[in-house]
Amino acid sequence: MLELKNNPAGNFFLLAGPCVIEGEEMAMRIAERVVNITEKLQIPYVFKGSYRKANRSRLDSFTGIGDEKALKVLQKVHDTFGVPTVTDIHSAEEAAMAAEYVDVLQIPAFLCRQTDILIAAAKTGKVVNIKKGQFLSPLAMRFAAEKVVEAGNKEVMITERGTTFGYQDLVVDYRGIPEMQTFGYPVILDVTHSLQQPNQTSGVTGGMPQLIETVAKAGIAVGADGLFIETHEHPEIAKSDGANMLKLDLLEGLLTKLVRIRKAIKG
Repeated sequence: MLELKNNPAGNFFLLAGPCVIEGEEMAMRIAERVVNITEKLQIPYVFKGSYRKANRSRLDSFTGIGDEKALKVLQKVHDTFGVPTVTDIHSAEEAAMAAEYVDVLQIPAFLCRQTDILIAAAKTGKVVNIKKGQFLSPLAMRFAAEKVVEAGNKEVMITERGTTFGYQDLVVDYRGIPEMQTFGYPVILDVTHSLQQPNQTSGVTGGMPQLIETVAKAGIAVGADGLFIETHEHPEIAKSDGANMLKLDLLEGLLTKLVRIRKAIKG
């Protein structure tokens, strides 16, 4: 599993970056800062950025700068900083296209049961990160992972991103992390998406970023293999998911605390 290599400190690994690629300069700035932080703390790092944001509530919401243009930005991040990159795909047809540019293909939570997407991602040979549907139990994710493996690809990761709790909230059941780890694949906690408040009447998803540290600490305490954190220089003007993002200036302080927790648990 490429994300777990070069990990002398035995730390969790980190998937982090903007929700969606808004432009090359912004992506490169964020990548450089996170690379510097994670190298200092000896945390294996995977740059995250969607080349297109397909699941938007409103028609006028920003979806991206163009697929090929955004994918080339992700490739530049990889080539410049030497870190793996991850992006979402939204249909089986997109798998081969995205695989030409990135190291990890991510299956969005809403699509985690779509067999054709899982198989297409598997056949690229890339690592496949499957996000758990907000509507699924942790143990039900075994079947999504098995689809990828049975298609000939054992490079699977699973991401917990909260479970629907009423119409406008999510809750993390931390029991699900060790439960899904019994499948034999790395399990990641998506800290920032777990704090979304979906289905707002404005058509713009809300969030509770003040609880990012709380959720992240709990995830590390129960033994998550990795964390997924969307971060932005200015979340208040981010073009997607700004309401639940971590401000980039706060990332190093948070990760420093999390490394201490992981070391304490390991004894």
